[in-house]
Amino acid sequence: MYRRATSGVRSASTRLSSSLSRIASTETASVSAPSATSLLNQTNRSKSFSSALRSFRVCSASTRWSHGGSWRSPASLRAQSRISAPVMEKFERKYATMASEHAYKDILTSLPKPGGGEYGKYYSLPALNDPRVDKLPYSVRILLESAIRNYDNYQVTKDDVEKILDWENTSTKQVEISFKPARVILQDFTGVPALVDLASMRDAVKGLGSDPNKINPLVPVDLVVDHSVQVDFARSEDAALKNMELEFKRNKERFAFLKWGSTAFQNMLVVPPGSGIVHQVNLEYLGRVVFNSNGFLYPDSVVGTDSHTTMIDGLGVAGWGVGGIEAEAAMLGQPMSMVLPGVVGFKLDGKLKEGVTATDLVLTVTQVLRKHGVVGKFVEFYGEGMSELSLADRATIANMSPEYGATMGFFPVDHVTLEYLKLTGRSDETVSMIESYLRANNMFVDYNEPQPERAYTSYLQLDLGHVEPCISGPKRPHDRVPLKDMKADWHACLDNPVGFKGFAVPKEKQEEVVKFSYKGQPAEIKHGSVVIAAITSCTNTSNPSVMIGAALVAKKALDLGVEVKPWVKTSLAPGSRVVEKYLDRSGLRECLNKQGFQIVGYGCTTCIGNSGDLEPEVASAIEGTDIIPAAVLSGNRNFEGRVHPQTRANYLASPPLVVAYALAGTVDIDFEKEPIGTGRDGKSVYLRDVWPSNEEIAQVVQYSVLPSMFKSSYETITEGNPLWNELSAPSSTLFSWDPNSTYIHEPPYFKNMTANPPGPREVKDAYCLLNFGDSVTTDHISPAGNIQKSSPAAKFLMDRGVIPENFNSYGSRRGNDEVMARGTFANIRIVNKLLKGEVGPKTVHIPTGEKLSVFDAASKYKTAGQDTIILAGAEYGSGSSRDWAAKGPLLLGVKAVIAKSFERIHRSNLAGMGIIPLCFKAGEDAESLGLTGHERYTVHLPTKVSEIRPGQDVTVTTDSGKSFVCTLRFDTEVELAYYDHGGILPYVIRSLSTK
Repeated sequence: MYRRATSGVRSASTRLSSSLSRIASTETASVSAPSATSLLNQTNRSKSFSSALRSFRVCSASTRWSHGGSWRSPASLRAQSRISAPVMEKFERKYATMASEHAYKDILTSLPKPGGGEYGKYYSLPALNDPRVDKLPYSVRILLESAIRNYDNYQVTKDDVEKILDWENTSTKQVEISFKPARVILQDFTGVPALVDLASMRDAVKGLGSDPNKINPLVPVDLVVDHSVQVDFARSEDAALKNMELEFKRNKERFAFLKWGSTAFQNMLVVPPGSGIVHQVNLEYLGRVVFNSNGFLYPDSVVGTDSHTTMIDGLGVAGWGVGGIEAEAAMLGQPMSMVLPGVVGFKLDGKLKEGVTATDLVLTVTQVLRKHGVVGKFVEFYGEGMSELSLADRATIANMSPEYGATMGFFPVDHVTLEYLKLTGRSDETVSMIESYLRANNMFVDYNEPQPERAYTSYLQLDLGHVEPCISGPKRPHDRVPLKDMKADWHACLDNPVGFKGFAVPKEKQEEVVKFSYKGQPAEIKHGSVVIAAITSCTNTSNPSVMIGAALVAKKALDLGVEVKPWVKTSLAPGSRVVEKYLDRSGLRECLNKQGFQIVGYGCTTCIGNSGDLEPEVASAIEGTDIIPAAVLSGNRNFEGRVHPQTRANYLASPPLVVAYALAGTVDIDFEKEPIGTGRDGKSVYLRDVWPSNEEIAQVVQYSVLPSMFKSSYETITEGNPLWNELSAPSSTLFSWDPNSTYIHEPPYFKNMTANPPGPREVKDAYCLLNFGDSVTTDHISPAGNIQKSSPAAKFLMDRGVIPENFNSYGSRRGNDEVMARGTFANIRIVNKLLKGEVGPKTVHIPTGEKLSVFDAASKYKTAGQDTIILAGAEYGSGSSRDWAAKGPLLLGVKAVIAKSFERIHRSNLAGMGIIPLCFKAGEDAESLGLTGHERYTVHLPTKVSEIRPGQDVTVTTDSGKSFVCTLRFDTEVELAYYDHGGILPYVIRSLSTK
């Protein structure tokens, strides 16, 4: 199943060290196309390559973007330009020599312009004259082009190219390839710890006697600050302004650190707060589709530290989420080692019925793909139904790739893509270049022409006409509920035992009602009462049809005299400034305002737990009762404990349905038979009375959404806002750490680091820190939301003078390892089998039997010099691509995780931090093996890395006499090299510091 190491890990380690040595000696070079660009002019190689290099470091607005304005601040541009003439000359000489040896120089081809001249040169896949190319999925062709372009016989070899060409045969064999993305994208929750790591790596490189400037991004890096805004204020015209002011007050230190990073590191753009959600900004502005860097053309590709980076797949750009540590390595020129994925072909036919939204479609697709099983695979959409889906609809489906488990949900570029590029302000010349390149390189789909047969690993088909309105919940995104069945499903959830679809509420308590007074008005809450209704998240706020649809529902309800109850916390957090513009032009924004859906900010809010507090009267009414209130949000995640501590039931729905449920005030409703309210005429008003037709929505979208809105929103994006511009930040190569800071702290990973790798570590007689069941998410492992006042993290902050109202969130404090270690496994809804049914962030310290917080128990084990492991069920680490879900366990002393299965990114993160991921054999788990978690565990792994193979069997023994065999989930030789060094970042530091 796994690729065997031919000589242990030495060959991989040698190859990587060699490649990084070459990067180190040319630290300002771009990773994406050095040898290719130098081929553009063999008679004037040095001049040609110098030009191309400059374009990779500082791409002009006309080539990198299609907008007229500059895309970076002057300070950022100056930072990128720092390079000495001797270094440049040395770089040009080295790569000019390598260029002449490029194995694929014969397929470097000119792309002519329609009116004469040429756009530039590119590596032509048709020129390979290999019949296998035509049968490759479009997503795999992007991997192929990247391997050819980045071939250097060091990091990327002909073997990599051949494996991809032979994808039909190799994709079933778990073969490893090297991939270099064209760029990296970050958001601030993951971007701050990434910058903290980079700053700490500079210190480590200096400590090893080398130049700290070797730690610099070699590919374009964009960081969008969008995860820090919280809904502290809602239902007011000035809510957005107040929330931003409080955001800056809370995060001043973090934002100043980011501002330092934008100038201290080369090739980095920081988009200030209040600009939009990272994925929507990526879709509308940052996405290139095709790079044209001084006459060298290649497909855009991106990895990001947010799992929903996949949204860009809807634009035909290959992109997916990775852990922060992987992203940092990619920034520094490290090729990504990945298993060549299988590709599921998903054929779409027909068209959506009247009243069905893109959200209904994506929730249906998520359920279908979850059932099929697509973890670690690409999903590629095709078929006649594609013409019925707008680009925004496609992006909605691509966005939720993590929820259905795929690495990508890819939509190849077609005419719909080109029209969207024009709509969002890309110039006609840019769009023409994109189309010409993709057609010439067999990467464009023209549904007006016969479609050649393409090979897929497996096939699925969906008739869009069979999709029906639905929502998902109450605890997982893939638990879809048809809208017509919602009332019955809700009552089943009340009856069912505690689980993903159950709350175990006794029959006699299901009609319980809590009455209270809200601002002098009588109010009541019962099971299923909606207390949060949020139009939020990147998934849906990028889609004009569902946003306009929501506004029309609000308007029609107002016209009939039906309004949202005042105690429901309503909010609207668009992912782009453009949304405000088209809502204003349509005249519908006022209708949303009157229903309480005023704009609260431009960022990721309720979907990640930044929902803010409920009104005190509402919170008090819930506190101390067994009432199960509900949140309804247009997001992509609804794991228990994520949205809000007091909303135990959380449902994902389209923006129009969010408004509908807010009007109804409960999820305990059958919309077909029960009214959402009473009109001013005393008559019952039903959902059908306020639901707009598809034609109605389309007419408003056609009138309201204009290209000029995108241009005006993005032409000044790097100018930030006054609050950002007023921030002062140091200008230095090395960061001056403040030991008293509770936001930014120098991490311990690289302290006392030696020049030689430590090698494998023995795991012997380890205690079980935690024993989990299935579907433990990264939110359970490392929550992003509120810091509970009784938690170890809260005690740490209060001991340092931070009052509770200034705790902020775990996500905002990811730059401080001391807070985050204490926040690991701090989710209030976590279920640990060692506690025998008790829910909460505690565990049993096995030697003493004490019930302690997870952090306190882990500290006792570490103090005693005792290793720990974790037992888990299926889908361990599902959810967000959260590197702290691996960093935190490492700091707690966890040496191995033994699970039934892992989510793709989390497994990679564990490997990247040097934690051993092990899988039970098929049909086995802790329960079937009779493991209670009270045993001591020894992992029998060789102590020499040269004796370890990817995917080998590993025996685990316990002090109770039980023994079982696991599969080692270091999946590639490269991951073994990282393990040998104690993680991917120590590996990079050692490799760079030696040259």
